[in-house]
Amino acid sequence: MTQKNKLQAVLFDVDGTLADTEQDGHRIAFNAAFQEFGLTWDWDITLYGELLKVTGGKERIRYYMERYTPQDCDKADLNDWIATLHWTKTKYFEKLLKQGNIPLRPGVARLINELRKEKIRIAIATTTTPKNVAALIKSTLGEEAVDWFDVIGAGDIVPKKKPAPDIYHWVLKQLNLKAQHCIAIEDSENGLQSALAADLPTIITTNSYTQQQSFNGASIVVSDLGEPEHHFSQQAGKKLKKRWVDVETLMNLVQT
Repeated sequence: MTQKNKLQAVLFDVDGTLADTEQDGHRIAFNAAFQEFGLTWDWDITLYGELLKVTGGKERIRYYMERYTPQDCDKADLNDWIATLHWTKTKYFEKLLKQGNIPLRPGVARLINELRKEKIRIAIATTTTPKNVAALIKSTLGEEAVDWFDVIGAGDIVPKKKPAPDIYHWVLKQLNLKAQHCIAIEDSENGLQSALAADLPTIITTNSYTQQQSFNGASIVVSDLGEPEHHFSQQAGKKLKKRWVDVETLMNLVQT
């Protein structure tokens, strides 16, 4: 492998990629916040799947209000109200994390440790808040693990969220790396579009909310990152020799 093609960094999405945070994490936290605010809103599993088409928690609340409760949109301080509601939701989400209710997906911890051992940089590129990112990492990998990541791009750090490529452009700039020396790991069509628009080769690890989405352009589409003793299932992309994603797999995907 030439230096030109050498893998230098892996950029991870968070929600649905590092952990299955959506159905039994963020959704539950949103509903708890609604209850605290005296709202009758209830985001069930099916509705939340629809709302996930909108990236960003505050954006998701606004979308829901405009579509389902337009009478609530005439608040004079709507932006501040949504921000406070979202902050309350984050509080409940952090509580769920601290209770250990949201583990990492298969292969995530193993791969992160392998990357660190090989001195390949790791970064986060997500639309979720920095507080959510830190809480998830600390609750699953340990208090010191936040410092393992060279760059954490999260929340409102860029004006346009996925599927716009802004967050990936920002992270690449902070890393001072070109896209061809990196690879992204995502779970959704919006995430894939964002990464591809930034010229990043991309692995998709599907989940129950995203498995029916379109992943044209992904390097591979797999059920998860897999483990040597618990293999992933592959839906699309380059045929792999191994049934788990390791550093060698990533290097081969970047090389092609």
